[in-house]
Amino acid sequence: MDSLTHIAIGACIGEAFAGKKLGRKAMLWGALVQSLPDIDFIAGAWLNPAENLLAHRGFTHSLLFVCIAVPLLALLAERLHRPHNISLKTWIGFFIVEMLVHIFIDGFNAYGIGWLEPFSHHRFSFNTIFVIDPFFSVWAGIAFLILVITKAHRRKRKFWWRFGIILPALYLCFCCINKIKINTEVKKALAAEHILYTKYFSTPTPFNTLLWYVVAETDSGFYIGYRSLFDEQVRMQLHFFPRNEYLLKGVSDHPELQDLKRFSKGFYTASLQNDTLAFNDLRFGQIAGWQYANAPFVFRYFLQHSSNALVVQRGRFAGWSRESIAALLQRISGDQPWRLLK
Repeated sequence: MDSLTHIAIGACIGEAFAGKKLGRKAMLWGALVQSLPDIDFIAGAWLNPAENLLAHRGFTHSLLFVCIAVPLLALLAERLHRPHNISLKTWIGFFIVEMLVHIFIDGFNAYGIGWLEPFSHHRFSFNTIFVIDPFFSVWAGIAFLILVITKAHRRKRKFWWRFGIILPALYLCFCCINKIKINTEVKKALAAEHILYTKYFSTPTPFNTLLWYVVAETDSGFYIGYRSLFDEQVRMQLHFFPRNEYLLKGVSDHPELQDLKRFSKGFYTASLQNDTLAFNDLRFGQIAGWQYANAPFVFRYFLQHSSNALVVQRGRFAGWSRESIAALLQRISGDQPWRLLK
């Protein structure tokens, strides 16, 4: 999730663990430790963009990193706050919860996370919630602000830290239920079209859990479409994108390409963008694809002498306008005429 959400949730957990003993310092510790796994952004200073994609949410989001960092942080906190009546065991429990919550939540969006690094390079991603979802984050944000301005001895602080933790948890459960429903309907839609797919995934479109982006892989490419929770027709409007593997033959042994393929989990196509070879990771969706079936992909990595420093953000919100937002809301509302496009 985004950094502000981690800070707010971390502060609420800090209040729950040690607010009565440390006051607002508990919230500060919570926000800092909850944010610690994202220290991997520093790697971008010496890694090329393709390597940095794999470094982000890699080792610093692993269980091994948690095991190394938590005792060191607990010893530091225990020493800094002497004299106090907080046991080392409590500090360890506090920081374990903070860091596990961070890496657990991050596993629910599309980017992928290396929980088992460095022993396994598998990237876990449940594709259940968009990286920025206001309906997930707003509750912790409200609680955080109220806890900051509420006096330390007030009883209602307990209500607010619970508000900031429980409501996001319930919303995440709601997202999981929605995904189960969408996946069931997508399987039926693919069967109705007699599409023999090898694998597929579904992930929410930006800022909501009602409209889902769907990608199904076949031998030669991918069928892509959108499914709303309010759709009633079995069939979906699908558009086919060829993989275009032949375009990558000239750079097949390039290290950057190998990193990109591993990062994409096989969900990629190649294309030419103004005579420049581009690698498209399909997991991050299209630019307003619910409005235009042939919309370009958000993640476009240029393989020939072009800047890729902000590759994930490059097209995430490009092309947004009143019309695209209206189209998004209209598509969320339910069924559109279906057709299979090739």
